[in-house]
Amino acid sequence: MSSELATLDLGAPWLVGSETPPTVCVQGLGFVGAAVAVAIASARTADGRPAYRVRGVDQATGSGLARIEALNRGEFPFPITDAELAGRLRQACAAGNLEACADARAFASAATILIDVGLDVLQGPEAVLDLGAFRDAVRAVGQNMRADALVIIETTVPPGTTELVAAPILRQELARRGLPTDQLRLAHCYERVTPGASYLESVVNMPRVYAGIDERSADVCGAFLRSILSQDCPPPVRLSGTTASELGKILENTYRAVTIAMMEEFAACAEAVGVDLYEVVDAIRMRPTHSNMRTPGFGVGGYCLTKDPLMAELAMRELFGQEQAFPFSSLAVAVNRTAPKRAFDRLKRLLGGSVRGRRILLLGVSYRQDVGDTRRSPSEVFWDVANSQGADVLIHDPLVRHWPELDLPVPDEIPSAAGLDAVVLAVPHAQYRAFPFEAWLGSSRPVFLDAFDVLSRERRDRLRVLGCRVESVGRGCSS
Repeated sequence: MSSELATLDLGAPWLVGSETPPTVCVQGLGFVGAAVAVAIASARTADGRPAYRVRGVDQATGSGLARIEALNRGEFPFPITDAELAGRLRQACAAGNLEACADARAFASAATILIDVGLDVLQGPEAVLDLGAFRDAVRAVGQNMRADALVIIETTVPPGTTELVAAPILRQELARRGLPTDQLRLAHCYERVTPGASYLESVVNMPRVYAGIDERSADVCGAFLRSILSQDCPPPVRLSGTTASELGKILENTYRAVTIAMMEEFAACAEAVGVDLYEVVDAIRMRPTHSNMRTPGFGVGGYCLTKDPLMAELAMRELFGQEQAFPFSSLAVAVNRTAPKRAFDRLKRLLGGSVRGRRILLLGVSYRQDVGDTRRSPSEVFWDVANSQGADVLIHDPLVRHWPELDLPVPDEIPSAAGLDAVVLAVPHAQYRAFPFEAWLGSSRPVFLDAFDVLSRERRDRLRVLGCRVESVGRGCSS
């Protein structure tokens, strides 16, 4: 634990010279909260003792209880490929400083509470913020927390939410309980959690950005962050206010979504004129100012990039009462949503203009490589349109056993190639990059559509020598 933290008053007098570590509660045990809970439980004092006792809190729903039970068994509640994260969880459970429950009264004992619940955007004819679940979560904290606890919002929220939504709720609930409201310590620190092979690393070694509703809140939040980040991690960056911190997260994700959408235009161009866009991008990346240029793919999925670019415009309208258009942000969401449909249209042309009665193997149903998260996956869009046009779509994903959005079982093994008309490589999972497709084919010769640069040039050529037609999103037909 940092010495600076030990000298600050966190409402936990046992921080200095005590055998009992302070309690930290993490509200929401999804893909972010579960990893954050493990990371905080892994923090150690200078003499090697656990720095915190961590209690994860989730709802008493079927999915919430399943996550709680998994964590209490020492098992991460979602499929992961990060052995370090799995090992740290087992260590925390063995040390007895990580447990999970569905009881909001757990917040009463916490010196620090992190809010990691979802905040959605309803995308119908007109997008609107869905603040209901977030308000309920904040209210549950306010109804149970100590007046002097530090509350950190890690949830991606529209700019202005911490000051205009969360703070009034917390003060109101404290006042209703007859507690002082002037001791409230409230901050925003957006997460940069990246599930995958470096899941835990993205929590403890990724630079953090934060701000408080006042000087005291920011001071204590910064000290807490430094106590859980690795020694190699750059110091957290403090902004002038929580609205700036919230805007930072939205801008980060909008930047990514916009640049991904731009690549869709150039992918279509490259395919039409017979150019390998990946080759072009690799050459451009040699320029230092363009080293992070995106590449084309199957589309954008997950809980963040599919909605976060819409939050700035909605915040201006619903929280600040101002109308401002964000055309690039809105168009990026729309373009990225159509990417898997464009891949389907290309496959349809490869199959002679119709998929009716054709057997198509869709490899990958999660939204990202080496992650078992199917929320808003581009594969769902592809599956819907392919099935609506009469295709028989087989599915596989090495990290998903059940596709909840479609209520479909996902087989453990890649199905046989016998009788297949096409194979769509939708997600660049490590298993697919290494899979021996040449031996798996047998006598079948399906069309291959590599939608996410899964196959190397050598492997594409070998499949073509065997008699398969192989094409790629972002590449002309001969590339």
